[in-house]
Amino acid sequence: MLKMDLTPFFQGKEIGLFKYFGAHPEKDGVFFAVYAPNAKEISIVGDFNEWTTDIDTMTKDKDGVWTAFVKGAKVGQAYKYRITQSTGRILDKIDPCAFSAKLRPEHDSIICDLTFDQWTDEKWMQERNKGFDTPLSIYEINLGSWRDRNMRVEEVEGAPEQNEDGLFVHYDDIVEELIVHCQKNHFTHVEVMPLSEFPFDGSWGYQVSGFFSVTSRYGSPLELKTFVNRMHEAGIGVIMDFVPVHFVKDEYALAHFDGTPLYEYAKEEDANSEWGTSNFDLWKESVRSFLMSAANYWLEEYHFDGLRMDAISNAIFWKGNKMMGENKGATDFIKRMNYTLNQKYDNKILLIAEDSTDFPNVCKSTLDGGLGFDYKWDLGWMNDTLNYLKLDPIYRKWHHNDITFSMAYFYSERFICPLSHDEVVHGKATIVDKMWGSYDDKFAQARALYTYMFAHPGKKLNFMGNELGMLREWDEMKGCDWFLRKYPMHNSFEKFFNELTGVCCESDAFYFGYDPMNFQWINADDADHNVFSFMRKGSKDVYIIIINFSTNPYTMQFGVPHGGIYEQRINTQWECFGGKLTKQIENAKAIHLPLNGLPWRIRVNVPALGALIYKVDRPEEQ
Repeated sequence: MLKMDLTPFFQGKEIGLFKYFGAHPEKDGVFFAVYAPNAKEISIVGDFNEWTTDIDTMTKDKDGVWTAFVKGAKVGQAYKYRITQSTGRILDKIDPCAFSAKLRPEHDSIICDLTFDQWTDEKWMQERNKGFDTPLSIYEINLGSWRDRNMRVEEVEGAPEQNEDGLFVHYDDIVEELIVHCQKNHFTHVEVMPLSEFPFDGSWGYQVSGFFSVTSRYGSPLELKTFVNRMHEAGIGVIMDFVPVHFVKDEYALAHFDGTPLYEYAKEEDANSEWGTSNFDLWKESVRSFLMSAANYWLEEYHFDGLRMDAISNAIFWKGNKMMGENKGATDFIKRMNYTLNQKYDNKILLIAEDSTDFPNVCKSTLDGGLGFDYKWDLGWMNDTLNYLKLDPIYRKWHHNDITFSMAYFYSERFICPLSHDEVVHGKATIVDKMWGSYDDKFAQARALYTYMFAHPGKKLNFMGNELGMLREWDEMKGCDWFLRKYPMHNSFEKFFNELTGVCCESDAFYFGYDPMNFQWINADDADHNVFSFMRKGSKDVYIIIINFSTNPYTMQFGVPHGGIYEQRINTQWECFGGKLTKQIENAKAIHLPLNGLPWRIRVNVPALGALIYKVDRPEEQ
């Protein structure tokens, strides 16, 4: 029978809770353990005892931990805890540390054996890193809707002609195609929206019921391990969205688990979140151990390469409101969790914050007083850029700062530039459809936007479908519109995305670290023309980026740092990308005449609503 020193659990320092709590198969049965200090009585009911109370009762120790060994219980059987709560009410609750659960609308916990001896990713695990000085382009996906859910109908015996609720694409249905797609588009990592169990499809996994349960929608825990292993074999990292701030209120789950607010805040105004869920009380040591163990569980058991932490703004400030002040207990928890995970994984995992606040030092080491994240989503960059591109170009001159402002604060954190799922739902329109103007103009501006995005300092994140130029908002019940590849504009757009991301992976000028010397404006102030120009400087290469967000073409001169020939690598208005210009590479020769504070200049034809990338190898001093 399992044993564990629970001292770290009560100190808020435990990260391996799942090795003791939960249901653990042994030779002749299953060992169960659950923390419910205020419960009066707990029995385990399930398939193994015909859901009968009083057959398999649990024993409570002095610390409030209930345990039992159920002889004859087996892997695959469903179970729950029948709890007589502190109030005398009797409820069937799922296991907070269950490893699997039934598909909604059912929610029983399932006894699961996590043993997996097919890992072949040792080399990947040894060599992975935080990506500060390497390309990092993240492909955010919803596993259940990357491909059309109906693709499984033909493979499921007795399935209806059309997909019914509950039939989902599985990991093995998409993994090989996903690998090819990521490699073609130079995505270094896939970020999967939450895979911990959740009851409501429309929450996309962000309202969690089972923090250790792999959602049954897309396959078994062992199938998920196979998926991650296959991605690693192909050289692609996998990040998971993790939700450490709140949980569902459904009474079968964590809410008032033993009749008291065991996981949530005691005060109702603190416990209730803006999403209709319950906020974790991140001041409680037992809750801290629970969440730190859940975070570690996905990294240890499933070899995920990192976690993107959701709704960190709502942890930093009470209810996410700066006016209510810092939630010191929550920020202390975040620091402890990030420090502990970094220590365990030798600073090789990615810890990413979704945080829209201006709270300082989010990406600073905990040893230096920071929160200890590696990266933070730059939601300011995203909002400013998209708001600018919604405007009629004649008004953009008065909003020029929307594009340039991000570089005023960029080096305060390690930012990721995100165009995530949040931007393509709920009537917000897809990325392409947000652009001002006609069909052709929308795609032209989207190509210029992506050139700006990938040439901008920082790492990158794109939601699935962005690379296709989708015009339909994301719906978790439908797959991406892959049929769009049959249409010339979308086919050309994806070809452009392939080529752009390839160019931006070929030189450390685009991906090296967060060194201010890596970026330099050439002309940040040409508001009258809606033109922006800057350079990215690597260890040996210099790239010049020119972006024209106006409807007028220009022939313009730009200062450059070196003499020589500037090779045109990208012109977003070439016909092969969906533009109107025949692909004719227009290289530019530098003239030794100062401009924009630089010693040389080039003369360039800048297309309307277009962007250009030029490259020059650094020559010897001239």
